[in-house]
Amino acid sequence: MFGYPDAQILDITGPLEVFSRSERWLRDKGICRKPAYTLELVAIEAGPFAVSSAIRMIAERSYRDVSRADTLLISGGIGCHAIMEDQDVLRWLRRIAPKVSRLGSVCSGALILARAGLLENKSATTHWDYTDQLGNISDTIHVQRDAIYVRDGDLYTSGGVTAGLDMALAMVEDDWGQPTALAIAQELVMFLKRPGGQSQFSSHLAAQFSEDDKLRKLQLWVLDHLDQNLSVPKLAAKAAMSERNFARRFTASVGTSPAQYVVRARLEAARRKLEENDLPISRVARHCGFGTEETMRRAFVAGLGVSPSDYRERFRSALA
Repeated sequence: MFGYPDAQILDITGPLEVFSRSERWLRDKGICRKPAYTLELVAIEAGPFAVSSAIRMIAERSYRDVSRADTLLISGGIGCHAIMEDQDVLRWLRRIAPKVSRLGSVCSGALILARAGLLENKSATTHWDYTDQLGNISDTIHVQRDAIYVRDGDLYTSGGVTAGLDMALAMVEDDWGQPTALAIAQELVMFLKRPGGQSQFSSHLAAQFSEDDKLRKLQLWVLDHLDQNLSVPKLAAKAAMSERNFARRFTASVGTSPAQYVVRARLEAARRKLEENDLPISRVARHCGFGTEETMRRAFVAGLGVSPSDYRERFRSALA
């Protein structure tokens, strides 16, 4: 991990904790006798440096002493703008990039990779507040504005701050498989694959996605297509199953029926929209797949005990 003055501490420690926890878990389970991951923090110079929270971290080496790595991650943070102008760092990145098996950035660290010319003709993401700046660095970068993380070959980029954990978990899954990644996600009390994008986080941690890969992909698809027909026949066809088999497998794997899952997903999306903007309730209802304002009102009363208008008012009162 490459850190620097005024980097975001969670950009550094979050992904490193995922790899560290994975190493311990694999060792404790007897799956890997040798260390699965060996971690190192490097910086401009060896020794202590202050991150943006004023905590001081200690780098074992200067980046100048690193000529190869299996995985190289670039942290983000408000200090990234100074690093973007550091020609020595940019030259080092261009030199080492072909020698690493996997290159990644956390949050605004993508801006550093972009300034080094390493995101040309690549799909990438960054913190939602920096996506315009990322696109302005080069018009050949395919900016994925709402992605939690993006993989383009051996290049990984993640969204803001905690999205670095999601990206690191995806790397662990690629290295050691889905069961290992799921175990680490459960230990860290996080989603194996977070629903929605940077702009639409779900709060229902209890509703962990299915371990069935086909059903998990369908759940993710549902979250991105809430305004479409999500009836059981449509979902069963999407999953290439009979309606009866689909309903049975979904309920057994997810812990709720397909219809209940869709309502909950729509309710979560509508709740977030009511919190975040002033869209008319009727438009929120259409965007989230309820169709009519009355249908959404009934879902809110049944699920949250309040109407959409009361929810919006109470939320804003709580903020005040």
